[in-house]
Amino acid sequence: MPLDKILVTTFGVLGIVFTYWFFLMKKEREVAVKNEVDITVEGGYTPDVISIPLGKVTKINFFRKDSSSCLEEVVLGEFKIRQQLPLNKKVTVEIKPQKRGEFVFTCGMNMFHGKVIVR
Repeated sequence: MPLDKILVTTFGVLGIVFTYWFFLMKKEREVAVKNEVDITVEGGYTPDVISIPLGKVTKINFFRKDSSSCLEEVVLGEFKIRQQLPLNKKVTVEIKPQKRGEFVFTCGMNMFHGKVIVR
């Protein structure tokens, strides 16, 4: 087999392996929260997965550093919260989950996502 076909095949296989690892093998980094958590809004949410206790009021503090209009708003649909996030200001959202499960929060355009896990 010619060298060019071997190289193309090798790089193709490596590309497939890298794509699989990058999109499917990444582990979510879950942050356990007792009372309050700070989430930085910059090109997404950091941390993007938090776990909170059932039936206890939890304060989620969003601090938006990104001027993108998409991140001007955070939506916690399950908790019926839609909150504006002014640039460079801390905005606190309080939730008191009544059931266990995983609940998504998103930007106003549904392009960036995070997750609240209630335990």
